[in-house]
This record gives sequence, structure tokens and C-alpha cells, in this order.
Amino acid sequence: MTANTYSGVQNMTVTWLAADIEIGTVDPVLLVGGVLATLAYFVVGIGVLAAGFAVLDALTPGNLRHQVYVDRNPNAALLLGANHLALAIIVVTAILTSSDGFAQGLVDSAVYGLVGIVLQAVALVIMNRALPGRLVSLVGEPHMSGAAWAVAVTLVSVGLVNAAALS
Repeated sequence: MTANTYSGVQNMTVTWLAADIEIGTVDPVLLVGGVLATLAYFVVGIGVLAAGFAVLDALTPGNLRHQVYVDRNPNAALLLGANHLALAIIVVTAILTSSDGFAQGLVDSAVYGLVGIVLQAVALVIMNRALPGRLVSLVGEPHMSGAAWAVAVTLVSVGLVNAAALS
């Protein structure tokens, strides 16, 4: 803004600077490839979570789906939620650290996700055998248990360690 004075009257002049803004171009092939890669990684992630659910269901007494969604058992829901969170952390880390090559990255993510399922299952079996009481039987108890929280936090902790160990 500049100020000029003419005959005792102040005259204000505003100058706008012209800015060149480059919008760029959109490569539809690159965009479609990115969307397809997103969908493929999503399918791998959901597949790992579904497999993790099946393994957890096999390791716990009764029908886990029924206990969580029909019986609304808080211990079963806590165990399932913790296991899914741990596996999601593992899958996200596997995707972020996977190979830059699309096919190799998908395989890396799937394999490390499956390794995560195995390690989560091993941790649950060890806890069930090493700690007093049958911890997996907690899913059948109708009232919230402190031990269920301990198992849940341990499963998430194992998932974090597993994610950090991905190479």
C-alpha cells in the first residue's frame, strides 16, 4: 500500500501482486494404481484380522462371536478387541515397512500378518499355561474380570513388540 498526497488530500493506492499458481496435472493411471493398491492392502489387512479372529476363537472355549455379539460378554469383547488391536498394529507396521514393490509389499504384509497371528496365539497359550487359572476361560465369565484386562494389555504389548521386530 502506498500513500500519495495531492492538494492536501491523502490518496491511498493498493497494489495486488500477481501470483503464478501452478495447478499441475493428474495422472489417472497413477491414481487408479494407487486406489487398487489401497484396496489390495485393505483386503490383506482384513484377511489377517479375520484369520486372527478364527485362531482366537479356536483357542477360547465356546463360540467367541456368540459370546461377544449375542451374550455381550465384556471379558470376551475385551479379549477380542485387544487381539484385533494388536494384529492391526502389526499389519499397519508391516504395510508401512514392506517393500516398495507392489507384489512384494503385499506378500510382506500378508506373511508378517500371519506371523503376528502365530505369535499372538503363542503368547495366549503361554499365558494360559504359566499364569494361575485358565485365562482363556475368562471369556465365559459374565462379569468383567481384572485378569481379562491383564490378558488384553499383554496381548497388545506382544503386538507392539512384534510390530517393532518386523524387519
